[in-house]
Amino acid sequence: MTATSRTSAFAAADEPPETEFGNLCDQARDLAESGHLKRAAQVYARVLEGGSRRHRARAALGLAVVRHDMGDIGAAREADRIAMDTGHPEYAPRAGYHLALSYEEDGVVQQAEGAWREVLDAGNDRYTPAAHYGLARLAEERGDAAAAVAHWGQVLEGPDTGLAARAAHDYAERLLARGEVDAAAEVVQRGLEADEHPGLRLLLGAVYVERAIGEFGAVVDASRSDPEGARTVEPATAAASVELLARLLAVRGDADGADRTWELGLTHSDTATAADVRSRLRRGFAAPNADGPADEDAAAAGGATGTGAGDGPAEEAVAWWDPYLEAAVAQGSLPVLTGELFSAFDQMYSRLALPLVGDETRATALRQTLQEAVRSPGAYVWGRSLHDDFAERLRLATGSDADVLPAGWPDHEE
Repeated sequence: MTATSRTSAFAAADEPPETEFGNLCDQARDLAESGHLKRAAQVYARVLEGGSRRHRARAALGLAVVRHDMGDIGAAREADRIAMDTGHPEYAPRAGYHLALSYEEDGVVQQAEGAWREVLDAGNDRYTPAAHYGLARLAEERGDAAAAVAHWGQVLEGPDTGLAARAAHDYAERLLARGEVDAAAEVVQRGLEADEHPGLRLLLGAVYVERAIGEFGAVVDASRSDPEGARTVEPATAAASVELLARLLAVRGDADGADRTWELGLTHSDTATAADVRSRLRRGFAAPNADGPADEDAAAAGGATGTGAGDGPAEEAVAWWDPYLEAAVAQGSLPVLTGELFSAFDQMYSRLALPLVGDETRATALRQTLQEAVRSPGAYVWGRSLHDDFAERLRLATGSDADVLPAGWPDHEE
């Protein structure tokens, strides 16, 4: 009995049994989950150093994860490799998964691909879809879309429905970016059949947008296809297609394409179509009133898909700012223009208000304040037009045949 007790004591002190190694792994996991990474690494290392065969793979994987979280990537990869070399049916492929992601994060493509293939070779169906997903991503990144197709298919057909939906979202995004709309639509549907995914719903909407862009674009092209200038599409239909195509391109983020589409419509060889396009571009513009604010009774333009955007050809712009508004709508830069206008107004207001609240009465100082306020719009691209318009109106008001203000006023006023 005494000899048996000595043997047990010796084993507990110098060579823990496998159950003790298992308890140490549990302890290390709890330490890691509570944020004690350094202590967890020490316990996992103790299991490896103790020579456990049953828990070696588990301890090595745990050590790899902890080391990675601590920022010691090299040591983490070494631990992953230890776990993979055990050939354990569960922890070896998990370690390969962890190692592959580590290489991907650093852009080490060749090593990442090798790790994913080792996960495949492990034969654990729980990790096979993830390995195919990783190999598909790597093939896409190196521009080998053909090599990626088989891997994408394996993920989409795999048993992990959640992963299949996520992969479908990734794959469909890539297809849309390449302009493969029909293929993207098919992938989105397969992903939704696997599992509900908000991102896939968004991409399904994007597919509809791309298809709509194609249809509206076809109408626009058809309206301009006759070299003789004969009308091939009714003006209302052509103009509505121009507007919808331009606005959808802007929604897609293609501001240049939207601008070009509006320009094509505004310069259309058919004058009725061009006039209708201009009316649609100017929808919602305030009608200028020489005596005050915009005319609140101005008629609103027609709907985007109606028979016409107005009662007749668009009137010529009568306000100097109209071209800037039209350009801002066509280019999708209305927020920028609005910000500039408020900024200029704020500068002018501040400069004019300062002498008022300071009870400033000196003529020289007041004149300087007015100069600064009047010059404020000059910092913007539309400022010169404002100054020139004022100079012309002043000339007409005084009945002069010559310019009343010096050239370049007020920016070059002495």
